[in-house]
Amino acid sequence: MLKTGLLLSSILCIMHANVLQEAIDRAEPGSKLELPPGEYRGNIVIDKPLIIDGIDRSAVIAGDANGTVIKIRSSYVTLKNLTIVGSGSNHQSIDAGISIKDAEHVTVDNCKIDDTLFGIDMEQVRNSKIVNNWIRSKPYSLGLRGDAIRLWYCIDNNISYNHVTHSRDVVVWYSHGNVISYNFGEYSRYSLHFMYAGRNEVLYNTYEHNSVGIFFMYSRDTVAIGNVIKNSLGTTGLGIGLKDASNFILKNNTLIYCARGLYIDRSPYQPDQNNTIEGNRIIYNAEGIRFHSLSIANNIVGNIFKGNIENVVDDDESLQHSSKNNWDKNYWDDYQGFDRDMDGFGDTPYTLYYYADKMWLLNPNVKFFYASPVITIMNFLAKLAPISEPVKLLTDAHPVMFEKDLEEGVVQ
Repeated sequence: MLKTGLLLSSILCIMHANVLQEAIDRAEPGSKLELPPGEYRGNIVIDKPLIIDGIDRSAVIAGDANGTVIKIRSSYVTLKNLTIVGSGSNHQSIDAGISIKDAEHVTVDNCKIDDTLFGIDMEQVRNSKIVNNWIRSKPYSLGLRGDAIRLWYCIDNNISYNHVTHSRDVVVWYSHGNVISYNFGEYSRYSLHFMYAGRNEVLYNTYEHNSVGIFFMYSRDTVAIGNVIKNSLGTTGLGIGLKDASNFILKNNTLIYCARGLYIDRSPYQPDQNNTIEGNRIIYNAEGIRFHSLSIANNIVGNIFKGNIENVVDDDESLQHSSKNNWDKNYWDDYQGFDRDMDGFGDTPYTLYYYADKMWLLNPNVKFFYASPVITIMNFLAKLAPISEPVKLLTDAHPVMFEKDLEEGVVQ
């Protein structure tokens, strides 16, 4: 009877032991742990340089639905080819699949992170790589999910080739010098949200079926090039937003099938700076560009405006903000001029007016019917015989005649 009790006690000790944590504790700094297929107990802490490789994601590190599955508290740590599941659900403690704090040269590569509140939480992390990962939050309502990737005071990191689905946001707060490229995001809230951030590069990402594509708030000195944003719909739906944002370059992005393609609010914020919006395809949105609050001194050059219900909307009562930006060499699908000298530009400027009483766009009750045949006819009649002085939204001195000329670089 005594031997049976000792055997049972030994079995229970083995079952409750955290074998992976013990292996980490015993490992020499800088060594590599290759995990055979199977499930390993999570809620582990890595406090030394180490490589943990799950080979083909068949090694599963599972949390117990409390806290964070893996905490990295050392520089020079690499996690690769792992499946990580089962964090807690506490927003206050930021329960995550992976938490990285006060470290540099950390790599998380080709991991699947699922059923975690937050995916990868990074705080004061430098010169690190988050690449090739697949991340999904817990199956909660949109606002109660955690963020797929969260950067907080992080500098000079590479966030690339990740697939984010059914999460809340990817957030970049108080973080500078990061490259965020070639990621894919879907069915989330903010695909990418910047706050008080600068000198970041946002390159060639694709975001579909989110509430918001990319939103830059209280930020500066950043470029967004070659991104594709589709189907940002709903009352907050927009492709790219600028809020109090200065010295930005938005170039060669495609904004398609969104409620608002580009949203500009008090940007540029610094009076001695401007933003460059160049070579973008702003197509088939309800609104191509919406100006909100004082937004002047943007250089809006060489873009394609096509298939939008409204190419430009200014929701300020004075309707004067959009006209105080620099518009030049854009393609407008509703331009009605000619090109007799065959230089690729219209002989007369493109000028956009509000002909009908501005209530058609500013009154939300009427706006519901804006694309209806009745409102369309009334706007057409107002153009023929305006009942009030039309308001000029913008003038483009050199409208491009053919969309393909901009796409092929024929006109400069």
